[in-house]
Amino acid sequence: MTQLTVYTDAENPETLLETEDAEDITATLKEIDVRLRQWEVIEALTSGGSQEEILAAYREEVARVVAEEGYTFVDVAQLHPDGTPEWAEKARGAREKFLNEHTHDDDEVRFFVGGSGIFYLHVSGKVYAVLCEPGDLLSVPKNTTHWFDMGTRPDFTAIRFFHDDDGWVGDFTGDPVSSRIPDYDSTVARRAARHQG
Repeated sequence: MTQLTVYTDAENPETLLETEDAEDITATLKEIDVRLRQWEVIEALTSGGSQEEILAAYREEVARVVAEEGYTFVDVAQLHPDGTPEWAEKARGAREKFLNEHTHDDDEVRFFVGGSGIFYLHVSGKVYAVLCEPGDLLSVPKNTTHWFDMGTRPDFTAIRFFHDDDGWVGDFTGDPVSSRIPDYDSTVARRAARHQG
């Protein structure tokens, strides 16, 4: 189940909201023009697969989003631990690419086939941390200030939608706010401890 945490963007951020209630999450994100929808998960693909297999399996859902929003380019991004010595360096580089606050001239639309990651949306003095998990389709409007954290041990598969064939292009703000907000690893650990307690 998805989790939403809302923080102030102050030097010492305060937690304003933390919820796993789907209706609360949807309503709160709607206030900042962000949509979160759910698709049925195909369990056989949650740990990955080829781009062709994944896009074929979700063909109808992808076609519907493309028709609704006019996207021209769809691909699959995935990163899974593979046990090789090179993997840790690859994972660190991939994570660092998205950790600093940025914007895009295009919408940021991701469907999580498997695994998880957190989108941090910085809007009007607040940071909305959306923990996305399998089945979540997050649509963030262009020019929304944000960053993404996949954790120190990335393990996810996501379908990405673009209006431009250039794919992912970020415009970094230079704001250090991302360093003040709890990261993926600490958020997931806190959530796990809460569920155990």
